[in-house]
Formats: sequence, C-alpha cells, structure tokens
Amino acid sequence: MKRFQKIYSLVFALLLTGFSVYALLDSFVIRRVYAVAEDETPTESAASMDKTQTESAAEALLSEATPDTEDGAERHAQPMSRKKEGSGEKHSRGGHGQSSSSAESSTDAAAESGEDEAQQTQAAVTDTSYDDGSLSVSLSTYRVHDTTVYVADVTVSDGSALKTAFSQNSYGRNVTAATSATAAQKNAVLAINGDNYGSREKGYVIRNGVLYRDSAATGQEDLVVYADDSFEIVSEDEVTAQELLQKGAVQVFSFGPGLVENGSVSVSTGDEVGMAKASNPRTAIAMVGPGHYLLVVSDGRTSESAGLTLYELAEFLQSLGAETAYNLDGGGSSTMVFLGQVVNNPTGGRGSSERAVTDIVYF
Repeated sequence: MKRFQKIYSLVFALLLTGFSVYALLDSFVIRRVYAVAEDETPTESAASMDKTQTESAAEALLSEATPDTEDGAERHAQPMSRKKEGSGEKHSRGGHGQSSSSAESSTDAAAESGEDEAQQTQAAVTDTSYDDGSLSVSLSTYRVHDTTVYVADVTVSDGSALKTAFSQNSYGRNVTAATSATAAQKNAVLAINGDNYGSREKGYVIRNGVLYRDSAATGQEDLVVYADDSFEIVSEDEVTAQELLQKGAVQVFSFGPGLVENGSVSVSTGDEVGMAKASNPRTAIAMVGPGHYLLVVSDGRTSESAGLTLYELAEFLQSLGAETAYNLDGGGSSTMVFLGQVVNNPTGGRGSSERAVTDIVYF
C-alpha cells in the first residue's frame, strides 16, 4: 500500500513538473515564435501586393498604348469627312485603320513604341492635305447622286510633276499590278489608275514623252497633255500619234470620252462607255488652269454608293471649275491612293479590292 502511494506521489510530481515546464515554454518560447511569424507574414503580403500593383500598372499602360481595332477605326473615320464649300454633302466613312502595336510587348519601352507606331499609322490614314512648296494636294469628299466622290485638288509649280507609270515598270499587253503597288514603287504622293491601255490592241499610247503605240482606234477620243501644261481632247480619226508627239505631247490617254471642253459639258445624258452600266465607279482627270488639276474617283456598284453616269460626272467636274476633263478607266479599276493609303472603296478583283491595271497617273 505504501509502495503505491509512493508511485502516485512520483507520478503527481512528474505531472506537476511537466505542467510547469509547459507554462514556462508557453510564456517565453512559443509566444515568441508566433510573434516572429506574425512579424514576417505582413512582409510577404506587402511584397505580393507590390507585385500585383506593378503588374496592374503595366497592364494598364499596355492597354492605353494598344487601342482595339474598332476604336482605331472610329478615330480614323472622322477626319476623312471633308466638304468643299458650295458642293455636295459632308460624308463620313471609315478609313483602313490598322493597329500597329505589338500584343507581345510587356515592357514600358515596347508599349511606348507601339503607341508611336499607332499614331503614325493614324496620321497616314487621316491626312487630307500635302504641301512641299512645289506640290500641293487637298483631298475632299463629296456626296453626289447617292454616290461618294473623292476629289484631289492639285496645284504644282512645274507641270512636269504630272507623271505616268507602267505597272511592273514594263510596257505591254496585260502587264498589270494594283494601283497602290505601282504608286508605292514610284513614291507617289497621289495616284489614280490610268486608261488601262494594255487591255486593248489599239489606241495611242504616249507616256512621259515617249511614243509606245501609234495604231489608231476608230472614233476614239484621247486626252493630250502637252509640255506647256495644257490639256486638249482630240480624235484619233483626225490626228496621228506622231503628229501629237511633234506638237509637244507628253502624255496621251486613250479611254474617254472627253467630259468637259472649254468649260462646257461635252457629253449627253445618253453617252456611255461601250457596254458599261449607266452608273459606275469612275475615274477622271481635269484641268482648272495651268498647274491646277483635279483627280477624281467615285465609288459605285454598292449599297452605299450607286455610281455616276458620264453626264453626272461631267456636270460635277464642271461645277468644280474644270475647263477640260476626261474620263479614264472606271468600274472595278477606279482607285485613288494618297500618301500610301487607298482612299476610295474599289470594287475590282474578289470582293471589295483593287483590280490590277496596266498603268497609273501620279504626282
């Protein structure tokens, strides 16, 4: 019995000692460990928060530097709408906007670079004027007969600035390229499609003072551009290509017909080009006076633009002050390019795209 009492006393003493040791550890060690842990946790949380804030700031910067396509297209559309006093209605259209910033950019420098590229692209699309001291171009948009018409008003100090170019730098039947491609090769400020001489076997071809084809087409009206900057509409039935060259012809276009002569409309309401539709996309060139030209392209064959008849086109050019005006190849060929951008909405090729042609007129 006494033995058991001694054992109980010993166990009790051990338990009491154990509780005492635990109390000491709890007061001086365990609480210290927890305190240290609690001091470290906010540090890790702050680091994580700083990282999150940094990533959010970078994403916000990239978001500002990289506008989405729809927003870019909206900003491009507005400045393209221009109206010349006294003519047509103001017309708004979307430009061929592009987003130039890279989706892979993840640094501030890359974001800034993307922003610069986007601004440069927008400027190229929305510019409606150019002036280098010797060449001045003002681009305007009109709404005429339910059709959008683009007019480039050009003044030059030297008439030789009006030039032509063959597609692929080669003269020949069916040697073709898009108007914009040939314009880019020539570093053209402004370009339109020409008479597409290569689609026909006859009709005079004089370009930049060189005679390429002298076979006449019966009943063909040509536009002659002389070295003194004057325009004249002639009939191939009445004059040879060699005679025109001797008179100082620099350019001869053989499509037609003439639209305005001596300030008067020279076509009737029933005139049309061969089997062409009465309303079409059109391309025309006109002279207001020495060194003052109009290059005109209209849309057509779409729900947005009906297209113009030759008579409607002639009346419109006359209203702009044209003394001489001439119809170039139209329909799907009609294209205007200004500062490297296609201005109108061509309907050639597949869907709404440029048709390949054999030549361009450009400044």
